[in-house]
Amino acid sequence: MTARIERPLSPHLQTYRVTLTMALSIVHRATGIALYFGTLLLAWWLIAAASGPGAYANVQAFTGSIIGKLIVFGYTWALLHHLVSGIRYFFWDLGYGFKANEREALTWGALIAGISLTILVWIIAYTVGGGR
Repeated sequence: MTARIERPLSPHLQTYRVTLTMALSIVHRATGIALYFGTLLLAWWLIAAASGPGAYANVQAFTGSIIGKLIVFGYTWALLHHLVSGIRYFFWDLGYGFKANEREALTWGALIAGISLTILVWIIAYTVGGGR
């Protein structure tokens, strides 16, 4: 007869207080998944550009619509947030930024930088593209 080994229960969301660092870690994973789907849109655009003016016009009509612009805006944010958040993880991989104040600064920096860069890219795109 074997003795039963008492093991601790694995902690879960009911045990932890949700912090910004935890939330952005989850958002980082979600943006990674969103990038897969957004890349399908990018592939559609590239294939249409190679297929000719008619196919390209169809993609441009979709991405020029309100829904299309929202999707492309979301893809832009997902891409830039994932990039900046990945840099935050890189710092952690190097062994920096684990003190509470450093961790909070990196997390807030990633959040603000992702949003700011997205807005900056769209302002530049509208300026260069003439508001199209």
